[in-house]
Amino acid sequence: MNGRAYKVMLYLGCVAGVYAGAAVADGRGLNPSRFALVTIALLIPAFVGARAWFVLRHLDGYRNSPARIVARGEGGAGLFGGLLVAVAVSVPVLHLAGLPFWTFWDAASVTMLVGLLITRFGCLVNGCCAGARTDSWLGMVLPNAAGERERRYPTQLFEAGLAAVVLLCALAVRNVLPDGTLFVGVVAVYCSGRLVLESLRESSHISRGSVVL
Repeated sequence: MNGRAYKVMLYLGCVAGVYAGAAVADGRGLNPSRFALVTIALLIPAFVGARAWFVLRHLDGYRNSPARIVARGEGGAGLFGGLLVAVAVSVPVLHLAGLPFWTFWDAASVTMLVGLLITRFGCLVNGCCAGARTDSWLGMVLPNAAGERERRYPTQLFEAGLAAVVLLCALAVRNVLPDGTLFVGVVAVYCSGRLVLESLRESSHISRGSVVL
């Protein structure tokens, strides 16, 4: 398990995502610098929401040791919790920044996809978000969060591929869709694909250093 590699890929995903989103925002008539600043600011509540989502889903594992919830070495985050909190917090933030809500989130959907695409490779190295054991030809010998190396579905690569396909489609239609349609479409398609891939993932469990998105 390589938590450092995951953190590096997470950082690279955030940086590349902000740059990509800013480029799209510029093409949609938004100030790219202002977009970037707001996006970076929203990463903070997004990470908090992602952690809270994970803890709520695994609350029994934290009842007897609540200090683990904020422990630096403790992994665990939920993608959907981060998105929900970021969208909610963005309402007053975007109003103050003078950025239109739907146009911002259209560009931010590109930020999310680029970040997901890159970060999934960090998950692969770290062993988190591991696929279930399988004898299928689709399997690869990979570790899970506990460091157990067995033939598994490479769900991290599947999800990176899903993000790449959705990203390419989003970039192709970004300038022809009404405001808000791109964001809603990206979330709907990615979530649908994620639900399919969820059946291939190993049942999540809490282990120190693991990250479940």
